[in-house]
Amino acid sequence: MSGPNGDPDVSVDDGIVEDEDEVNEEEYAAIDSMLDQINSCLDDIEERNEALNGKLHELLESNRQARRDFGGQPHPPHPPPDEEPESTED
Repeated sequence: MSGPNGDPDVSVDDGIVEDEDEVNEEEYAAIDSMLDQINSCLDDIEERNEALNGKLHELLESNRQARRDFGGQPHPPHPPPDEEPESTED
C-alpha cells in the first residue's frame, strides 16, 4: 500500500491519535510544564538581549562622541610610508 504522496509502506493514519483517552492529564501537565520552562528561558534570553542591545547602543554613542572629540583636535600629519622622517643630526 502506498502513502498519500505515493511513498511505499506509509499509512495515512500513522501518528494520528484517534482516541483522546490515549493522551492523559499527566501528559498534558508534563507538556504544560515544559512549555512554561521554555517560556521562562525565552523571557530570560529576551531580557539579556535587551540589556546587551542597550550596552551596544551606549558603546556606539560613546565611540561616536570620541570620534567627534578627536576630529576637532589638530594632530601632526604622519609622514608617507615611503619617506623616512628627516633627521636633525648634522
